[in-house]
Amino acid sequence: MTNEEPTGEETAREGSLLLDDQLCFALYAAQRAVTAAYRPLLDELGLTYPQYLVLLVLWERGRITVKELAGALRLDYGTVSPLLKRLESAGVVRRERAAHDERSVLVACTGRGEELRERAARVPGVLRTATGLGGAEVARLREELRQLALRAESVAERSR
Repeated sequence: MTNEEPTGEETAREGSLLLDDQLCFALYAAQRAVTAAYRPLLDELGLTYPQYLVLLVLWERGRITVKELAGALRLDYGTVSPLLKRLESAGVVRRERAAHDERSVLVACTGRGEELRERAARVPGVLRTATGLGGAEVARLREELRQLALRAESVAERSR
């Protein structure tokens, strides 16, 4: 994201209530389209998109607390808990109380969860190819979206 001066067209649209002028709608539509593009690949793995995100964190970090997992995914405990319950029922993850703190629950992949990692390794490349985005474009877009998320989180925190 740059701090360039807006063009005349952009300035005229600032107060627009047209759907297509809304940043939130563009993000919403893009998120739905990307998630839909993932669906057939994740169906082959027997995973939903949110379950895939849980596994990405566990594959990266190993055994962590549910609180850490929720923080990494920017979700609340009440949203993460049902995801973990379904993944545990499928034999993909296991949960256990931490020995050092009974209030804390640790979550980790099972052997089946680690096997899924090998099969899932092709997913990012297939999606990048399908979208036609190059590595530099993906990196730029990802960074712009991270910056947008940080700014939006800052606004949300100030309004609390």
